[in-house]
Amino acid sequence: MTAWGARPVFAHLRAMTDERGVFEHALLDAPRREHGYCVDDVARALVVLARDPQHDPELTGLTSLCLAFIDRAVAPSGRVHNRMSPAGRFTDAPGTGDWWGRAVWSLGVAFAGIPAAADATRALAVFHRAASVRPVHTRSAAFAALGAGEVLAIRPGDAAARDLLRRAADMIRPPLDAAWPWPEPRLQYANAVLPESLLAAGEGLEDAEVVDRGLGMLKFLLDVETRDGHLSVTGTHGRGPGEVDVQFDQQPIEVAAIADACARAFDLTADDEWRAGVAMAWAWFEGDNDTGIPLYDPDTGAGFDGLTRDGRNENRGAESTLAMLSTFQQARRLGVVAAAVR
Repeated sequence: MTAWGARPVFAHLRAMTDERGVFEHALLDAPRREHGYCVDDVARALVVLARDPQHDPELTGLTSLCLAFIDRAVAPSGRVHNRMSPAGRFTDAPGTGDWWGRAVWSLGVAFAGIPAAADATRALAVFHRAASVRPVHTRSAAFAALGAGEVLAIRPGDAAARDLLRRAADMIRPPLDAAWPWPEPRLQYANAVLPESLLAAGEGLEDAEVVDRGLGMLKFLLDVETRDGHLSVTGTHGRGPGEVDVQFDQQPIEVAAIADACARAFDLTADDEWRAGVAMAWAWFEGDNDTGIPLYDPDTGAGFDGLTRDGRNENRGAESTLAMLSTFQQARRLGVVAAAVR
């Protein structure tokens, strides 16, 4: 049972961070410094830190550090580097993969959520630099739309944000197939970002049809990934039509995406069905899952790297830790933590 109060414990996230950024991997609870850093995880950290309601001064420096990392990763062209070596050099050419979308997402959340005016201004400037690129990949567009929605809520006339939302709405269209109403032939990872991006786009563009499309996709996903009253999410090999068995390895990022999408759906509709989805997501970390094993350490705020057939992966990397922290934030915000504890 969680002993956390109004906010989570950030001790492990701090331990996974040095003067450059957040280390990607961990061996048990120790950062694997030799693997360096990636924008994917620094962007996830910036999202979690920027939307922490307490804005703890202790974490202000970490927030600014993550923002500076993303700023450095966004090239003048708007494309984004992803991987940085332990020595502080980017090792890949800038591109527009998922990491680009996550960078745009984090910049939008930072602009909307960081109280420091200088950092918020910087986040908006880097957002516009990255938003000059037009995404070609569905998930990149979906992640970027989440950031664009944050910007548009504050700057309703922002053309770049509006364009990103429209692009996501146009790209994510499920087929007219009652048996598999999903825009991809198989579920993959962080699947709920697709319907959530439609909810963000529909809200920002005031397009009720897009909102309805997102709600329908999210309901389908929850139906597929719920078993016996708890989440039983798609494993690392994906899931296609007719594949209904329990799958492993189950990844925390899938659960966190469900929590985010359901929280947004609740904000839009006030329907308790979506609030219950957030409760199930946090309960998954608490141990209400296919193995009955908790996926986080309440003492350090570390998240474990996955749920396997034989238990949990004992490594506690950045992605899984931030997925857990993000899910707790949504559960606490909607007041469902007590309902989720088993």
